[in-house]
Amino acid sequence: MILSEEPEQVSPNIIEETPVSQEVASEPELPTPETVSESGVNPEPATETEEPDNTPVSPSADSVPEEESLPESEEEMNSERVTYQDGFYYEPLSDNVKARITGLSYPSDCPVPYDDLRYISVLYCDFNNTVQTGEIICNQSIAQDIVEIFYELYQASYPIEKIRLIDEYNADDDLSCQDNNTSSFCYRTVAGSKKLSKHAQGLAIDINPFYNPYITYPNGVPTIKLQDTAVYADRSADFIAKIDHNDLAYKLFTAHGFTWGGDWNSVKDYQHFQK
Repeated sequence: MILSEEPEQVSPNIIEETPVSQEVASEPELPTPETVSESGVNPEPATETEEPDNTPVSPSADSVPEEESLPESEEEMNSERVTYQDGFYYEPLSDNVKARITGLSYPSDCPVPYDDLRYISVLYCDFNNTVQTGEIICNQSIAQDIVEIFYELYQASYPIEKIRLIDEYNADDDLSCQDNNTSSFCYRTVAGSKKLSKHAQGLAIDINPFYNPYITYPNGVPTIKLQDTAVYADRSADFIAKIDHNDLAYKLFTAHGFTWGGDWNSVKDYQHFQK
């Protein structure tokens, strides 16, 4: 995903800038919905023609250690876990999660305290309409918003291709965006500036970034860094996962007080919501 707060001035020096093509790639077709994921979760997302049971199934008890066998630190984490719905919860960062992100999205000298962040687990429907489990790290102040929003997206079978920690991409925003990965926290600056991004505080999230690119306008010419995403800069075209004012993600995030990068003037960041 692209660092995406609206800068005070847009730098004319854009790395690997590529003029936006006016040709729009054909949108991929969504296969027939699947009802069982590899994770073992077996809810059936709602369709327009029938009303299946949408209640997510809790993980098997066999996969959860008995309380007395949990290390003390894990017991403390579980005691602070906030569960919104089955499959949707947030909690302070465990030692394991800290180890996964330190030196990557969380540099060794990161001034943001671990205690300001929350680890979130959600369910979502991928592009095959298969239920998957996603991981997000965000600021504790928006954690409740995030679980509520993603629960509504899940109930509506809203397509999200991937939800992984950006650390799985070595905290490389370009790689994460190229893989259409949805993510939030990563300590870094806004592209082309020394200003900290909202992502650095875990107060922003990028949704389906490959199909919702970040566009700058040096000298009035629309340009985009990732060449493969340039065809999706034409927002008059119809394609999968496009965020606009009629999109459910836009409606849910703005209802929770987030602003959308697609409404900015000097740049357009169609993937980006921040609070």
